[in-house]
Amino acid sequence: MSAVLEPAVARASSHDSTHLLSDPLLDVIGKRAAAYDRKNEFFSEDLSDLHDANFLRASVPVEFGGLGLTLPELQREQARLAARAPSTALALNMHLYWVGAALHLYRRGDLSAQWILEEAGAGKVFAAGHGEPGNDLGLAWSSVKATPLPDGGYRFDGRKIFTSLAPAWDWLGVHGIDETDPAAPKIVHAFIRRDAAGHRTVQTWDALGLRATRSDDTFLEGAIAPRAQVLRVLPAGIPDDPFVDGILGAVLPGLGAVYYGIAKRAFDLAVQTAKTRSSPAIGGKTFAYKPLTQQAVAQAAIELASIEALIERAAQRWWNGYNEDELWIAHLLAAKQHAVDGALRVVNLALKIAGASSLSRNGELERLYRDVRAGAFHPPNADAAHEVIGQAWLGVLGKV
Repeated sequence: MSAVLEPAVARASSHDSTHLLSDPLLDVIGKRAAAYDRKNEFFSEDLSDLHDANFLRASVPVEFGGLGLTLPELQREQARLAARAPSTALALNMHLYWVGAALHLYRRGDLSAQWILEEAGAGKVFAAGHGEPGNDLGLAWSSVKATPLPDGGYRFDGRKIFTSLAPAWDWLGVHGIDETDPAAPKIVHAFIRRDAAGHRTVQTWDALGLRATRSDDTFLEGAIAPRAQVLRVLPAGIPDDPFVDGILGAVLPGLGAVYYGIAKRAFDLAVQTAKTRSSPAIGGKTFAYKPLTQQAVAQAAIELASIEALIERAAQRWWNGYNEDELWIAHLLAAKQHAVDGALRVVNLALKIAGASSLSRNGELERLYRDVRAGAFHPPNADAAHEVIGQAWLGVLGKV
């Protein structure tokens, strides 16, 4: 995988001192989350409000109609959103990572994905069509057939799963395999417009958690990506290309931020409960005075601090640019994996702190308990992440 270079284009604005998403807006969004979850309904109102708040174009450069946030700045906003509406934040991370991939190229002086920045700056929504049933090789392979067309475009046929933002996307980024030459198969990365023929959504999403993402199945049945929207045609196998690097450099910090936000919200709710719930066993004092409660809070606080520190460091180093010889993929994956694993531990502790009332479907902690459990399954899943991290440090990545 190619190393990350120093930025080629300077950021045009700074948002270090203020939040893009106001607390009142997050309160409104947070109050909708339970109903979206209960009804298994897409977060349409959230999406409209976040459009108006410029969240979807926050990291688009100002020259293309965006706000020019850095990756660390964007990550902090994602965490704040995830604390109130995990499904909304997780689904929109799919849009934001396409913007991040295009931005990575643009900062290197590669304009091949500039149109993504222009479209996102104009308010278009991007979704990810990477998930496939049974594909545990990720972007190194595909079960979707990509057939080359005479004009340089590609036709796609096959099934994609976990298409978050299914009801709302304007552009769907997909990958497929071109086996025109069976001895040298290629992976094609391209984008399909919503108004193009040859695709349909099947409503399959009825999951344990993150229900409002509406991550339904997408069937590609002759969907065409024109030549201008075919971004890469790469040899099958572990990809070595800045575009794919850019995807990983955007999606992994974003996932870490989402699960940190879930964990922080669960912690805050649990601490507040401990401060108000009284215990007859200690003379009516609150559970805040119980030693075991104090121990659980301390364990959760330490875990949260380590998650925040690692995802901040990974995002800042990616944004600044890793050195050629650094194992950047191992660092990014470590931050993501520590975030999802640690968030699960924090949420489990939060339920212990809050007590049996946290089991109620009327409470927020019960929903956070379900939502946080999806973290281990986001590609690359926990097993794959550990394999890549280990192989990178052992110097055998791509050789196994």
